[in-house]
Amino acid sequence: MTTDKATIHTEVDAIRDALERRKRKRMRRLLKAMHPAKIASLLETLTPAQRISVWQQIDEPLEQKVLSHLSPALRAQLTQEAGAGEDTEPSADATGAESTAGGADAADETQLRVVLEALESGKLKRIGRLFRKLHPARIAGLLESLPAADRAAAWDMVEHGRMGKVLRHLHEEVRRRLAAEMEQDDLVDAAREMAPDDLVDLIQDLPGDLGREILLTLNRRERERVESMLSYPEDSAGGLMNLDQIAVRADIKVGTLLRYLRLLEDLPPNTDKFYIVDRGNRYQGIVRARRVLTAKPETPIAELMETDFEPVAVDAPEADIARRFEAQDLISVPVVDPAGVLLGRITVDDVVDVIRDLAEHSMMGMAGLDEETDMFAPVVVSSRRRAVWLGINLVTAFLAAWVIGLFENTLEQVVALAVLMPIVASMGGIAGSQTLTLVIRGLAMGQLGTVNTSILLLKEIGIGLLNGLLWALVVAALAIVWFGNWAIGGIIAAAILLNLLCAALAGVLIPLILRRLGIDPALAGSVVLTTVTDVVGFFAFLGLATLLLL
Repeated sequence: MTTDKATIHTEVDAIRDALERRKRKRMRRLLKAMHPAKIASLLETLTPAQRISVWQQIDEPLEQKVLSHLSPALRAQLTQEAGAGEDTEPSADATGAESTAGGADAADETQLRVVLEALESGKLKRIGRLFRKLHPARIAGLLESLPAADRAAAWDMVEHGRMGKVLRHLHEEVRRRLAAEMEQDDLVDAAREMAPDDLVDLIQDLPGDLGREILLTLNRRERERVESMLSYPEDSAGGLMNLDQIAVRADIKVGTLLRYLRLLEDLPPNTDKFYIVDRGNRYQGIVRARRVLTAKPETPIAELMETDFEPVAVDAPEADIARRFEAQDLISVPVVDPAGVLLGRITVDDVVDVIRDLAEHSMMGMAGLDEETDMFAPVVVSSRRRAVWLGINLVTAFLAAWVIGLFENTLEQVVALAVLMPIVASMGGIAGSQTLTLVIRGLAMGQLGTVNTSILLLKEIGIGLLNGLLWALVVAALAIVWFGNWAIGGIIAAAILLNLLCAALAGVLIPLILRRLGIDPALAGSVVLTTVTDVVGFFAFLGLATLLLL
């Protein structure tokens, strides 16, 4: 009896500690191992707020057993807390019907509303029930849609066995924060559920000590595989590849390969081809799975082998790999080292992530943001990131203001110039942005190189000339009607034409120069372009006005 009391005391202390530190998953593990009567005794001793927090971590199959040991009053209270709001929770059928009738956006909105209402009311079990119905990718989307302060509570309601799959679909910053808040045992268990390439991504996002702890929990073979993948840059073929390829030699027959495949528990995902290697594991070619399945068992693999399928070098950039997958509609490609030894393979699911990341990088980079930025990151963190680009923009704005200040006397004497001045800069900025976007896309897609740059430059200058003449005449006519001054009309027409020609030139050259300097054009191109078009536009307009009107 004494031993039992000591055990109860220890369990109660552990749960109280987990409750105080808000370690919900640890609390859930402890409760799962306790007898229902002990849990009931614990609930009797807690404050109402603590009682609800603990109750939310009790698994549903255990609820009725615990309730049977509680006093009638407490049983009624907890039953009411558990049942409140259940009539508003969408079932799996309702969610599916809403998705069909109103679109996926309506279903997503409903799910997010359920999570937010559950967090506000403290009904965390509703979140757990909803998450059990959803794909890990959708759970990740909901977590990223939550404010940072509420995300940890929702994350704790993800089933233990699915945490690794959800982590795989989270953006880098969110994944890093949630993983850092997890108990080490939970993180290790989640890591064991992940594919090697996803595990590599997770380890790269974690502090060094925590990453090493995860590595040490793996068996020797798994650790060696992960460490070999960690040795390659994250944005290279080596950082993308999986090590689950099926490699065979050319001198075997189809029947032998089929018997080998039947011995496997399952084929690796996206297995559309098998790789042919020699005795030194050097890549020789491929044989497509569909040909193996339809060939006669006595057919030699050598007869089905394709030797012209090019592998990917282990240090190839991920952007080049994405372009090849897109151009050739590939599902997988082999990865080899400089000696031609087969190291692994890259599959289309990883390339889809690369394509998405490249698109987000271009879009977010235009605003000076990182594609992995957490939408609901703390205010101070987000402010610090954006402050850098606001500061850079301020410097460029002062440069444009300095150019205007050079013509202060001109503006004082001809007020109409101040009214029309923004038009010149705006027209140049829009025209330049169009060219800049086109060039950055061409660079990202590998469609623009030293051979055809001059062709594109001449084309963009021609476009700038034609559009410049057209809109110069339109703006000049409007200025003459507005101010009744032919000279001002001619000056703004000339300034717009000059600025559009300069915008075309800058839109082509700025990304090329930035890339040569090792600076990402998507990140810095728009800031530099805006500065150029503002300075040239103001200088041309006010300079011509000073020469011709004063």
